[in-house]
Amino acid sequence: MRAGVRSILGFGLAAAVLGGLITGCGGGTEDRGGAAPSWCPTVAGHGVDCGVVERPLVQGRAELGTVQVGYTRIKHSRADGEAAGTVLPNPGGPGVPMIWHAAEAATLSQALLDDYDVLLIDPRGTGVSDALDCGVGQDAYQLDTREAQLQAVARCGQQLGEKAAGYTSAATVDDFDAVRAKLGIDKVIPYGISYGTYLLPIYAQRHPDHVQSIVLSGAYPNDSDQLQRPNAEAVSLALQRICERSHVCDGNTAVDDLRIVATRLRDKPITVAGKGPILLTEAKFGSLVFEAATSNVGADPETLTPLGMLPAALHSAVRGDDAGLIEFVRRTTDEPAYENIGLYITVACNDYAPLWSPEAPLPQREQQFGEALAKASGGFGAFSAQGFMAAQRDGGDACIRWPGIKGLQRPDQVRTAMPDVPVLVLSGDLDAITPDANGKLAAAKFAHSTFVSVPNTGHVPDLEPSGCVVGIVAHFVRTGTAGPTDCVATIPPIVVAPVTN
Repeated sequence: MRAGVRSILGFGLAAAVLGGLITGCGGGTEDRGGAAPSWCPTVAGHGVDCGVVERPLVQGRAELGTVQVGYTRIKHSRADGEAAGTVLPNPGGPGVPMIWHAAEAATLSQALLDDYDVLLIDPRGTGVSDALDCGVGQDAYQLDTREAQLQAVARCGQQLGEKAAGYTSAATVDDFDAVRAKLGIDKVIPYGISYGTYLLPIYAQRHPDHVQSIVLSGAYPNDSDQLQRPNAEAVSLALQRICERSHVCDGNTAVDDLRIVATRLRDKPITVAGKGPILLTEAKFGSLVFEAATSNVGADPETLTPLGMLPAALHSAVRGDDAGLIEFVRRTTDEPAYENIGLYITVACNDYAPLWSPEAPLPQREQQFGEALAKASGGFGAFSAQGFMAAQRDGGDACIRWPGIKGLQRPDQVRTAMPDVPVLVLSGDLDAITPDANGKLAAAKFAHSTFVSVPNTGHVPDLEPSGCVVGIVAHFVRTGTAGPTDCVATIPPIVVAPVTN
């Protein structure tokens, strides 16, 4: 999956950002010694530098203007010496700002912050870095029909015009390196979560001499399956695993029920009252199941999550009772979107490999997309190929009406080797957004990588509360090796609602 989920975390961890250390704003110092920007956070026990770097919107196109990229450096607390290193996190999206929504990437332990600095940068077009607005509403894009999504993408591209070329992953990581250079940091430790696992390897490709090691959590490579079949299959795997581990449902029955419900919604959608109201088609249901339902899983193992609700809800729906299904939809749509949806659309449509030629006119694109879909030989789990394609907010045909950017090189077209540095790749085994299959592919891009599948967690495993995963990450940051990972076997199964016949 391209990892742009509606709410990677639900951002219920806002109070726990950096171990609960961020307490306010306006308390830091600007790195040149001037007044701190109004958005600069105060971090208890740590010095903070905040500032901006001015960057060209499009390299070589001065007439298109510039972008102000904001950053916050949280300094290590130990007074006796320089920082042992600098961690550079990115929490995903595309479109999630870093400074205020550090979330899973900032679940670094306070012990690590004793001697490591953490550099937070809002990617261009998000947060304090000239947030992008191309006329698309966040909730509307998430919850509306597929046709409305396609229209929103076209509208965003038309409004941005030539400026759309300025919002790419390559431009973003070059901004990051400009901040690094300004602060005089030799090497950073990129810590990517979700889309950050796509973004920060691009940093490593473009700036290899400034990378010490890399952490990728909830990972996928830029050449993963364009049809996203592993994601569809991961939904079935997740249902089977939670049933097997909870002993309150049968996994094969849950998958069969999912197939029956998806087929019914394909032919006869239902309307669910809420923010929308939401027309629950197979595609919309598929989006909520594989994106929203597998996010945050394991963050609170004792609380019933939408994924834990799903087997019982499906079983009742097969028998004519949609109450549980409707409650599932409400639970997966009751939180606001946290991406800047304009940037999400722009980066996804500029960077992700499409199933058509971007230079082709729309009718030819549609023909090429249809041909690619017709050639697909299964692999969509309980969903139809058409249904799962339309379930993807940033895949399938989502970008088919996006204007082509002449001369733009996508990340999948770059052949530059990755630097030979230690890499840790983490994946939750209940995650359908960035499933284990894609995490293994991401790890294979690096000569010295360690892949760890974390049971009973979803997107992303860093959120589990025992401290096991955070401890693995901290050990890796300090040593360049994963160290013992046996603790993942002690992470408890999630709560699952019993299925009754």
